[in-house]
Amino acid sequence: MGWVLACSQDDIDQEDLITIDLEGVRVAIYRSEDDEFFATAGICTHEAVDLGDGLVMGDVIECPKHNGRFNYKTGEGLTAPICQNLKTYNVKLDGDDVLVEL
Repeated sequence: MGWVLACSQDDIDQEDLITIDLEGVRVAIYRSEDDEFFATAGICTHEAVDLGDGLVMGDVIECPKHNGRFNYKTGEGLTAPICQNLKTYNVKLDGDDVLVEL
């Protein structure tokens, strides 16, 4: 699919995330405390819960349902009950726009 416009940089606060549907794919976009942007699958691999209500702490997203944690920079599952990593996507900035490569 290539690069897809996801949002504006101003749509995401530092140390927070948003989830959106891009070309039929639920994607979570994160803004780190260092103003870097990252993207992962927006649905938890444990029980298909939307990560949009999850808690961001440093470079970790905690699922709102069972508190499983992922490193959002790498997609790595860090704590039980997570058994499968999150898919990650490349992100680039174009001016104020955040683009995700699907």
